[in-house]
Amino acid sequence: MPTGKVKWYDSDKGYGFLARDDGGEVFVHSTALPPGTTSLRQGQRVEFGVAEGRRGVQALQVRLLEPPPTVAAAPKQPRKKPDEMVVIIEDLIKLLDDESNTYRRGKHPDAKAAKKLAGLLRTVADYIEP
Repeated sequence: MPTGKVKWYDSDKGYGFLARDDGGEVFVHSTALPPGTTSLRQGQRVEFGVAEGRRGVQALQVRLLEPPPTVAAAPKQPRKKPDEMVVIIEDLIKLLDDESNTYRRGKHPDAKAAKKLAGLLRTVADYIEP
């Protein structure tokens, strides 16, 4: 059976794509997930059968090879000194204010900006949490 990683998966829509270890992409629908599984996480390793569907190659009977990667598994950042945190928090507020303007215009930030901001928020959370 082929193996690969989850390229992306949208649990609201019920589908996504897997990146095969031997190259190429495979469509995956929620009906191919193991019983009790409602979502896949990006980077999660899976094994799956394949079949030619109406729109190309489709995954069948997906089996999870490892648990999904989590942010909680990341090593903790050392806490910053309060005077260092003042600067970081003020810069973060400016960034968030800029992003709020994007939302006010009825749009989401582009994927690259969203990913960068999410990473920054996770890092700052690690600095704050004891």
